[in-house]
Amino acid sequence: MRIIVQKFGGTSVAGELGWSSLAGKVQAALDEGLCPVVVVSAMGRCPAPYATDSLLSLITPYAECADVQERDMLMACGEIISTVVLSHYLRAQGINAKGFSGPQAGIFTDDNYSEAQITAVDPSRLLKALNAGLVPVVAGFQGLSSQQRVATLGRGGSDTTAVALGAALQAEKVEIYTDVDGIMTADPRCVGEAKVLDSLTYMEVGEMAREGARVLHPRAAVMAKTYNIPVVVRSTFSDHSGTLLVSDDNFAGEQSALKQPLAASHNSEIALADREGAVPLIDRVAGRGQVATGIVTVPGRCAINVDLAWADDYQEARMRVLESMASHMVSLDMIDVVGNHLYFLINQSDLVPAREYLRELGYGFTVCQNCAKVSVVGHNMRGVPGVMRRICRALASASVRLLYATDSHITISCVVPEEQMQLAARNLHAEFSLQDIR
Repeated sequence: MRIIVQKFGGTSVAGELGWSSLAGKVQAALDEGLCPVVVVSAMGRCPAPYATDSLLSLITPYAECADVQERDMLMACGEIISTVVLSHYLRAQGINAKGFSGPQAGIFTDDNYSEAQITAVDPSRLLKALNAGLVPVVAGFQGLSSQQRVATLGRGGSDTTAVALGAALQAEKVEIYTDVDGIMTADPRCVGEAKVLDSLTYMEVGEMAREGARVLHPRAAVMAKTYNIPVVVRSTFSDHSGTLLVSDDNFAGEQSALKQPLAASHNSEIALADREGAVPLIDRVAGRGQVATGIVTVPGRCAINVDLAWADDYQEARMRVLESMASHMVSLDMIDVVGNHLYFLINQSDLVPAREYLRELGYGFTVCQNCAKVSVVGHNMRGVPGVMRRICRALASASVRLLYATDSHITISCVVPEEQMQLAARNLHAEFSLQDIR
């Protein structure tokens, strides 16, 4: 049995145009002799009535009475609605489909509600359906906790569902369908010369996702790498071949990646513990001359500089700031410590409470509003001298104000004024010749 997992995102299942295109992709797989398993997200995005955020808005007035387990029950409804509607639609198109919730599909999770991790998959019910000639339609983003309650997997969790099922079912590949032709060298709304990448490593796509690009959920990228699952990101609405994700240490062998066996079995319980944070450091990819692979842009940020010079112990003061932000659920990004100064980036929406907490602590601080994060991602930049120099040169040549920057193994992120985000992205895209990438 040649199994393929096809995951369709919210824009792909938002209306009849998407449903028709989805049915076409499923039928094409059947015509090739494949056995598709379809994974679906909730329909559309807020304010669409069945989008996850729209469902959550129903209990927003009662936030003080929130129960995380019940909240997950509500959040899971969006994908279940999609599953039922799409299975009915496929049957109306002559495709013998059958819907499954995440728990019904054999997906088991831990008890970390709203951010649950998949712990095991029992593929027996899906295999039984496939053997009966059915096309299973599975609700993404959810599974069954050890407390026998529905648990959701966090934003982008349907990607993780698809990859987990791909491993458990020994699928030939997992196709992630979205509203663009594949993963691009930059956001085309910022960089008109952005191109669709033919292939990308798991490590690169995971880093791009962590930096804010809506490409593939980081946990899904880690799982795909761990279980050696070929993944293709492509459009629901076109016939473009999309972007193939390949092993970090076998980039040169990408053409044979779809034929490599998966490290999974058909036992009733398959350990698929999430391995985020355990990605091994890998030597530079052979056969790739590009230092950078893509540019990721994230608007709507504020840069904060906390001056701890007057604190008796600025190391202890720094911890107080970090603990205050963490205890009040203010997410910090691009944290940088320089002497007695603490720099970090926050969402614009968190500015008012963050200011209040810093004033309570009594430390001086400055705020630069309306900022953006522009990140240069590339597997091959590790160990290459001069990458930061090129970034600074590209920004300076366009008179883009660089507020500060941080780096990781394969990413350099810059904070710039939001009004200059597109200009920065275009110049960095040109500096690293991403319009010529192959």
